Amino acid sequence: MTTRYTATAIFLHWLIAVGLVATFALGFYMEGLPFSPNKLRLYSWHKWAGIILLGLVALRLIWRLTHKAPELPADMGRMSRVAAHAGHLALYVLMLAVPLTGWIASSAQGVPVVLFGMWQLPDLIDKNMALGERLQDAHMVLNYAMAVLVIGHVAAALQHHFIKKDGVLNRMLPFFGKP
Repeated sequence: MTTRYTATAIFLHWLIAVGLVATFALGFYMEGLPFSPNKLRLYSWHKWAGIILLGLVALRLIWRLTHKAPELPADMGRMSRVAAHAGHLALYVLMLAVPLTGWIASSAQGVPVVLFGMWQLPDLIDKNMALGERLQDAHMVLNYAMAVLVIGHVAAALQHHFIKKDGVLNRMLPFFGKP
């Protein structure tokens, strides 16, 4: 029986976690800035981070689909198991939907995504400013929904670690052995 995630899964989990927090914080910060060259530069960095995260999440999802996750604790109730699986599924959906809505919104607003200032990614839809504004709103709402889910995910992991003491968190910590 597998008791820990693979080293690859652990690495991708924490890399994506740090990237999500940083990208969310950058997006939150830049939103309130006045229009300036600095704000445009930050928007570019935010887009780069989003595209990189989209790729990392795709890799993580492929890895997860081809490598079995450790079993949940045997004493976990049915509803807790359903909630854990639903939460993970929702996180994967949002980790894909958030950068995609940002990319589509940029396309609709006629502002290309240029990765590292060198490679222009294709527009995903034709220019449509009204749709672009709605997609930008959707991007923001999805970000906040993901933030709420991430907070719930962290709270559940801490509950397992400090209250239930069942080793669930240790399965994903990079520097711990057996739970």
